[in-house]
Amino acid sequence: MASVTTFIRNTPASSLQAYFEHTGIKISNPINWDGPEPEVVKGTLRAVDDMTDDERARVLNDAERVSALADDAGQTALYSVAEDRTVLDDLVNGHARSLWMFLNAPTLFRFAEEVRFTDERRRGRSWDGFMAPANLDLNRDAVALEAFKSALRERFSSNNIHIDIFSRHRPTFDGEDCELVQIVIYREGLPDAFLAFDDEGELVRRARRPVFEAAMTYEPETGVIEVVANDRESREEMARYMARDLLGVEFQSEKVPLRNYDLSVLLAPHPFQTDPDDGIESVEVKQLRLMPFDNNGERVTLECLRKADRTIWKMSADRFGANDPLAGGWVATQAKLTIKFHPKGSSKRGRTLPLTITMPHGCNLKDQTEEEQLIGEKYLRRWGILNDVD
Repeated sequence: MASVTTFIRNTPASSLQAYFEHTGIKISNPINWDGPEPEVVKGTLRAVDDMTDDERARVLNDAERVSALADDAGQTALYSVAEDRTVLDDLVNGHARSLWMFLNAPTLFRFAEEVRFTDERRRGRSWDGFMAPANLDLNRDAVALEAFKSALRERFSSNNIHIDIFSRHRPTFDGEDCELVQIVIYREGLPDAFLAFDDEGELVRRARRPVFEAAMTYEPETGVIEVVANDRESREEMARYMARDLLGVEFQSEKVPLRNYDLSVLLAPHPFQTDPDDGIESVEVKQLRLMPFDNNGERVTLECLRKADRTIWKMSADRFGANDPLAGGWVATQAKLTIKFHPKGSSKRGRTLPLTITMPHGCNLKDQTEEEQLIGEKYLRRWGILNDVD
């Protein structure tokens, strides 16, 4: 019930009223939706407690879906598919915007869920990117879609395939939105069995065919095809089917450039120049992991804790003197940076963005919010830490 409580406490009374009216779930004791917020919250929570098991289960499921798109990443997903962003702008918070889309544009809400599923896995273990010709129109006619589905059915030995295709946007580090076409593939898996209780309370084994999800995007401006799927071997094959059947081009198996991180710039004091508009107060290197050139079986870690009164470079020079590993003979293999922002509004403390970069291709940026990813990518490039390589 924690998700229901969070949903009710964070959703405006008018939106809650619209939810119950829209779903037709009856409330045992009338609620004064125009009353004080604590009374509305208390009355709504009591009403959920009084519901039947089926009604309560539906509210729980709806609350989880709505709340999942109420945070920063979820809001980015909602805006990426919204037909009229001004409608969302006029609502008071993330829960109100998420619930409005859930009630009034359920298909777009599902697309937003698929956007979040895809973007959270970008550049991770479930992701691959490939190059294709730019500025192509994705063919959505019945013949092309059937050819694409047929290839997927044969590849996965799946009788049933469902495909969603929709246009969307994705923010980029330079502040502009890029246009994408996204394809989400739901395929039926092989038969499986699970334990359940029957109507008499007896434990039985029931058969089912699980559904697996994969996602693909095509960016016309760059020609990049991205694929998110658990099965590594299938990702290139799906990109090949998409290029052949929906884009009408021959697939060349060319992967997108990897993100390459170079930490050598952090072996000496760095100015970390930033733009005032981004509200950054300070940037600190909190930790450096080093490995000697002549022995890849050893490493040293330098770390400045929160109360340190000097930079990591000053600490290393003072502690090691002529043997300072930052002066030469060592390579940085990992770094931890902290970007601290100025407080906003009435807040007394600004937020911080912790970054962990591991040579040659690792970074925790993909685990941050969309806004933090844009800021982090922008400055890692500017500071010479992030580069794209073939």
